[in-house]
Amino acid sequence: MHPYAAEEFTDAESSILRRYFTNLEGPVFALVNLPEVVKGALFARYSRSSKSLRRLFLDEFVGDLDLSGDTELDATIGLGRADELYQRIFYEYGDDSVAQLGGVHLACEQSSNLLTKVLERGRLMSYLEQSTRYLGYDKRLASGHYRFYRDHDLLESRFGARYIGEMDRMFDTYAALLPRLTEFITVKYPKTPDDTDFVYRQATRAKALDAVRGLLPASALSNLGIYASGQAYEGLLLRMRAHPLPEVRTYAEMMFDELNKVIPSFLKRVNVPERGGVWTEYLSSTRSATQTLMRELWQDDDVAPGESVRLVDFDPDGETRVLEAIVFANGTGSHHEAARRVAMLSTDDRQRLLDAYVGERRNRRHRPGRALERTDYRFELVTDYGAFRDLQRHRLLTIEWQPLTVDLGFDVPELIYEAGLAGEFESSLERSAEFYYDLREDFPDQAQYAVALAFRIRYVMQMNAREAMHLIELRSGPQGHPNYRRVAHEMARLIDTQAGHHALAAAMRFVDFSDTDLERLAAERAAERARTLRL
Repeated sequence: MHPYAAEEFTDAESSILRRYFTNLEGPVFALVNLPEVVKGALFARYSRSSKSLRRLFLDEFVGDLDLSGDTELDATIGLGRADELYQRIFYEYGDDSVAQLGGVHLACEQSSNLLTKVLERGRLMSYLEQSTRYLGYDKRLASGHYRFYRDHDLLESRFGARYIGEMDRMFDTYAALLPRLTEFITVKYPKTPDDTDFVYRQATRAKALDAVRGLLPASALSNLGIYASGQAYEGLLLRMRAHPLPEVRTYAEMMFDELNKVIPSFLKRVNVPERGGVWTEYLSSTRSATQTLMRELWQDDDVAPGESVRLVDFDPDGETRVLEAIVFANGTGSHHEAARRVAMLSTDDRQRLLDAYVGERRNRRHRPGRALERTDYRFELVTDYGAFRDLQRHRLLTIEWQPLTVDLGFDVPELIYEAGLAGEFESSLERSAEFYYDLREDFPDQAQYAVALAFRIRYVMQMNAREAMHLIELRSGPQGHPNYRRVAHEMARLIDTQAGHHALAAAMRFVDFSDTDLERLAAERAAERARTLRL
């Protein structure tokens, strides 16, 4: 059974779409024959729209394009000569880095929350994912179904009917609580004369959506736009083929088929048994062997519940290492000489040197240079899956996460308690946990689909001080979700107090500790001003 809902288009719409999309039926397709700025704008709009990419393109972008060209345009035209050129360069010169220079915009629709995390893992890729903050999941599709992934093996098992019923109940609770919470928020935070109805409605709805998103199961579907080089896609596909979740492996084949229509040269090794085949087997076998050995060595797991942010590893001399990197990059001596000079500095001179390097930062986008990459921090976090989804998208760091379970407990937003909705909220989460436990023995991987986003997951994030500055300042902003704002605040505190890197912590001067009522209000006001200026 095919788990994806097909779109329907008129003949006229299909005639237009065929010029720009590699297929009109499946959930995975590449964008072709469009200016780069149009593809970028389309993906940006995509992240805040409930529409599919092809429908969004028809409704909002076609009117701005010149459609008078060749109506027989096809994604495969010209690929033959390009392929011949690539093969000549690769085989004659051995330079497969040319695969870094050709990129593709790929739309990945109807992807579960588990799959989106796999798709977003690559460091050298760009993503935009549909936001749970702007789009409600309370509406059913035209088919009458809620938006959740229907795993074939689950549906064919003794749990099939129950799986559909339990997922529907979780979405029903979400749909029932969303308007009631929105009404409560409008009473708690009345509209001021300074804000338009649109700005106020956007801010209050975003707060309500933030609070109820924890009810959604990990099976909830999302749309994702990816831009990456051929080399990055090759690595992603090989990792996906080795993944234990059937959805991921199936999706990898759909992605390969679409990418092969536009960059076949860059993907030739994926299907070569002695290249891509053995690489995938290596990834799969090492994971399996490691897990088997760990089960043999240790029988119990540490599943102490509770949200936490712990700094588990750092260099006590990290600030000294950063100063040495500053001196080395701005001088002509050896690394040993740079270290000798820093060791001779007084406390005041050390601070003066770091201050000069950091400079006068006027906003958070003014980040110091790579000397801050000389020291790093390893954080172990236990947060709800919703916060993990947001933090996982940061790519210039090392992030590893454990399987999603219900063992670490769940988080209920304070706003849910204030609105008197905690009973229904918690009841839905308890059903989620019960179903997860029932599924786990027969379907250890697919059981994660039943887990609501309010349940916690354990993961590590290791980053250098430069990336820490970016992540903490960005995620502490008043427009951010309260759950990951707490994480950012605690990271900043631990760098200062536990690591003792007081000067580096002080350089992160745009960490925002302010309290806010409607997190998105300031951002919506700014967007409204920008819209007004354009008119």
